[in-house]
Amino acid sequence: MAEFTLDLDDDQKQVRDWLHRFAADVIRPAAAEWDEREETPWPVIQEAAKVGIYSLDFYAQQFFDPTGLGIPMAMEELFWGDAGIALSIVGTGLAAVGVLANGTDEQIGTWIPQMYGDADDVKVAAFCSSEPDAGSDVAAMRTRAVYDGAKDEWVLNGTKTWATNGGIAHVHVVVAVVDGDLGSKGHASFIVPPGTPGLSQGQKFKKHGIRASHTAEVVLEDVRIPGRCLLGGKEKLDERLARARERAASGGDRVKNAAMATFEASRPAVGAMAVGTARAAYEVALDYASTRSQFGRPIIDNQGIAFQLADMRTRIDAARLLVWRASWMAATDKPFTSAEGSMSKLYASETAKKVTAQAVQILGGNGFTREYPVERMHRDAAIYTIFEGTSEIQRLVIARALSGMPIR
Repeated sequence: MAEFTLDLDDDQKQVRDWLHRFAADVIRPAAAEWDEREETPWPVIQEAAKVGIYSLDFYAQQFFDPTGLGIPMAMEELFWGDAGIALSIVGTGLAAVGVLANGTDEQIGTWIPQMYGDADDVKVAAFCSSEPDAGSDVAAMRTRAVYDGAKDEWVLNGTKTWATNGGIAHVHVVVAVVDGDLGSKGHASFIVPPGTPGLSQGQKFKKHGIRASHTAEVVLEDVRIPGRCLLGGKEKLDERLARARERAASGGDRVKNAAMATFEASRPAVGAMAVGTARAAYEVALDYASTRSQFGRPIIDNQGIAFQLADMRTRIDAARLLVWRASWMAATDKPFTSAEGSMSKLYASETAKKVTAQAVQILGGNGFTREYPVERMHRDAAIYTIFEGTSEIQRLVIARALSGMPIR
């Protein structure tokens, strides 16, 4: 078992520095343009693919880092560059995690490579869980999957929303209801292969932040997929549903649903994204405060500014520690008995919002303009307390873990 340490080894440092150079040299110079265009930055994704960052091999290496620090380290550096572009680069990873969390070895080997394509023909993937009436309340999901035994096919109908890469993805991973009587325990995940009839893109959202990342509705109308596209297989699903029915009959409720398995695995990574954005805004504010003079001296010479910067750096370091702890615990199979994964996402998300707001304030009027990147960083940071579980949901998860009570 890997011991918990704050010291990165030489290989990790090399990867971190490589990612930082890519973020500084490729992502940052393109950030403002693609934020304004509100389009997927395909040229940047292709550059990431050419150097090996946007690839199954790279994410597999980081995912299987025995210390657990590979993924959070990568997320922090890329999102330090720019949140919107970075999310376009890593967004496929959520769909890949969905397959890793629920799929068979054969499904993992078949579908994850197709999600990325290659440097000459880049592809993206989408994880589709949220719905217009089912965001935090996953039990309210309405998308249905019905098994047609005569043809060994699943038929999917419904509308998904807030899907990163939704509609433009080569491969979609869709969470749907297979047993409506079991609430969130009656969900399963499905692969919708490329070119499947009946899947279409609905509304594309014009967003407050992360505007270089494509977010849209996905409409499913009599989408027929082969039985082998049920992640985990039908035998495993039938066994899981049978256990859920038994527990429901006996008053138990311990079966995790497909969407939650994916979100639990990814929450510390989202925390690392937030740390990257917060760190970027802090560094801009620190540099500005050190060079901007008022009343004959740098503004950092005033306690009102210096103390803000001290608080910003303290929160960033604390957030990173929570993210690294949760990532290490997940990698070493230590249970989140106190919802440590949710703690890391909650604190890092709130830190990103607060630190970027403080950065805007330190820059004053300049911070409110698009001539300086903190304006964009502040807009981007708002998403961290919303997607993959709002801050309110994280607090609910933590409170339930601590109390053992079904707090609502």
